[in-house]
Amino acid sequence: MPLRPSQRSEVPPFAVMTVLQAVAAARAQGRDVISLCAGEPGQGAPSAVRQAAAQLMMDAIPLGYSETQGILPLRQEIAAHYARWYALALDPAQVCITTGSSGAFLLAFLAAFDAGDRVALARPGYPAYVNILRSLGCEVVELDTGAAVRFQPTVDLLARAHAESPLAGVVLASPANPTGTMIAAPDLTAIMRWCAAAGVRVISDEIYHGVTFTGEPGTCAWQLDRSAVVISSFSKYWGMTGWRLGWLLMPDDLASRIDALAGNLALCAPVPAQHAAVAGFSAASYAECEAAVAGFAQARANVIDALPDLGWTGVAPTDGAFYVYAGIAGQLGPHRDSVAWCAALLAEQDVAITPGVDFDGRHGHEYVRLSLAPGPAPVAEAIRRILDFQRSFA
Repeated sequence: MPLRPSQRSEVPPFAVMTVLQAVAAARAQGRDVISLCAGEPGQGAPSAVRQAAAQLMMDAIPLGYSETQGILPLRQEIAAHYARWYALALDPAQVCITTGSSGAFLLAFLAAFDAGDRVALARPGYPAYVNILRSLGCEVVELDTGAAVRFQPTVDLLARAHAESPLAGVVLASPANPTGTMIAAPDLTAIMRWCAAAGVRVISDEIYHGVTFTGEPGTCAWQLDRSAVVISSFSKYWGMTGWRLGWLLMPDDLASRIDALAGNLALCAPVPAQHAAVAGFSAASYAECEAAVAGFAQARANVIDALPDLGWTGVAPTDGAFYVYAGIAGQLGPHRDSVAWCAALLAEQDVAITPGVDFDGRHGHEYVRLSLAPGPAPVAEAIRRILDFQRSFA
């Protein structure tokens, strides 16, 4: 019998990475490409974190394996961060440091769900949720949201899916990728109460907390119910994408299982990054992060101000994260869908944004996601080029 790959590995590639490869090829040809396709903050890690990393090398601190849950000083700083932002009292033992939020999602899904379990999430949504869950044998229930419900799950949508066949879990993201929408505190409270009554585990993606334009960092699910799994990351607010650090807040009934899984799958998160990240909670680091958020806000304003000229419709209310998700059906011109439109935009105007098919297999061919992460100046120039592109076939 011939060898064959596993069926569980048959997941689609992340389309953003395909776009990034095209950007790299164009730049290698000397083209001035503005890339607004990735959720990668342009400012990078706070200065104190970079200085701490350099000092680690100078001091020759042993950088072998850490405890599976991560070094205690970092978990203590994360616990203090929750006290500052959310008035939550945490034991550092409830925190598990992971290899990015990606590692956290894998651990959460493995600990909370069995193969065959039904797990709901919003469509449009982050594609890795779907792909990780399906590779683990879970049944993904996509909730077809829209502008009327701010592209977020509702109690009604969850109740209908649960009535069809019981749900084991739901993934919530607030602020969300790709839409940037947030779940209002009263709505989140209603969802959490319904889930508790129905026996549905909540996985709360909070990696964009702090990158918000509402004056609040966001509502932490543990402010409402500590049976939820809370996932966060250093990649967005702190701009530390390549450092590969995330974390979990572990419910009591899952803590020992997450710890055992983490030890078997990764031993521990990157140790040099853990030590350096402790400096991310200094006053100076918070100030740098807030300055970056102010830049995202200006970039957001640039796009919102240009929407009448762009003619984009169905725009999600971008209350957080650093994305604008918008319908371009009326601006497709000679292009068959958003994939072809984005390819033409890159070829003709050297601007890279992401087609919506990465986030929504049903309606995404009429949507695009534009990232504000590079900051206001690149976004403003990209808008100028996009307008020239659309005028060329108007």
